[in-house]
Amino acid sequence: MEPDTALLILARAGLPAAQLRHLLDSHPDAAAALAAARHGAGLSLPGPVREALGRPCPRRLGADQAWLAGRGRSLLAWSSPDYPALLRRAASPPAMLFLEGNPALLWHPQVAVVGSRRPSAGGRQRAHGFARVFAGAGWAVTSGLAEGIDAAAHEGALEGGGPTLAVIGTGPDLAYPRRNAGLMARIAAEGLVVSEHPPGTAPVASHFPGRNRIIAGLSLGTVVVEAALRSGALISARLAAEAGREVFALPGSPDNPVARGCHRLIREGAALVESPGEVVAALGPVAASLAESLRGRLAGDGDGATGHSATGQPEPSGHHKRLWSALGHDPTGLDELARRTGLTVAELSSMLLVMELDGQVVADNGRYARHP
Repeated sequence: MEPDTALLILARAGLPAAQLRHLLDSHPDAAAALAAARHGAGLSLPGPVREALGRPCPRRLGADQAWLAGRGRSLLAWSSPDYPALLRRAASPPAMLFLEGNPALLWHPQVAVVGSRRPSAGGRQRAHGFARVFAGAGWAVTSGLAEGIDAAAHEGALEGGGPTLAVIGTGPDLAYPRRNAGLMARIAAEGLVVSEHPPGTAPVASHFPGRNRIIAGLSLGTVVVEAALRSGALISARLAAEAGREVFALPGSPDNPVARGCHRLIREGAALVESPGEVVAALGPVAASLAESLRGRLAGDGDGATGHSATGQPEPSGHHKRLWSALGHDPTGLDELARRTGLTVAELSSMLLVMELDGQVVADNGRYARHP
């Protein structure tokens, strides 16, 4: 059985994420994990779950396979070395992620921008402006594709020429709200759409707190622009704080109902910020930990690994030397770098991210050059 087919069956079966993570950790591949689950694997599984594992619906499986075969789509399992390190450290990480777009962005330094679905005009403008500055400073902007602050943040990041990630509470093929379908398509083309739910999954209220935990788990910091006292953005902020990430809140007028959630966060210890530069300055040093995690991931890639000299400094690997030779002072696209080096785009994306974080290369609209 193809690995993706086994993963799709497991994803559809309705196993709790913790059980599915355990299965994937305990077996050499997805097919073995599926076989073990079908035999019980020491788990007490409800009848519908056993049925879904043993006799998956051909129509649904075929639709899932058709979606996955589309351009730029992939299914990332907990057991994969490409599973993002920051999310792995979060509480209750998803066992699988359905992705459309550039999966290397999962490892890119991210800042979440979240807030009210019904912001003030000023709040919407601030979300757009903050995200545009973050993108220009090399950060990916992560949000939830909701109307209001989320949509403004995605649009600001795109306008700033940087990547943006949309974490959604539906299947990866459904935009919610529907009016954001065009924005979602643009994010899939220029950034990354992320969902823990199989294709076709409709919006359900209980899915959105789960979406918020992924937003918080992927990001080094969360910025709350406007939020009422009862707001999903406050859930994202709480989850970020519980994961040890930075939380920032913008103050507002005491007469503005959607500023009161931010004021509560500030009273509870969130950093008060008035400009995007304050967030960038606070998160810059934190990004070094992400670079270290990415180096550790690359260290398991054979020739792609870096060794260490007698001084303890990393030495470039064969792949890194080849990439460095292929880079010049004129910006070069990934396809051309792949042609010059013989490496895959996925391999190049990972190495270029580390080199960018180390200040060795600069990125300009998806093209890379040696740092002057």
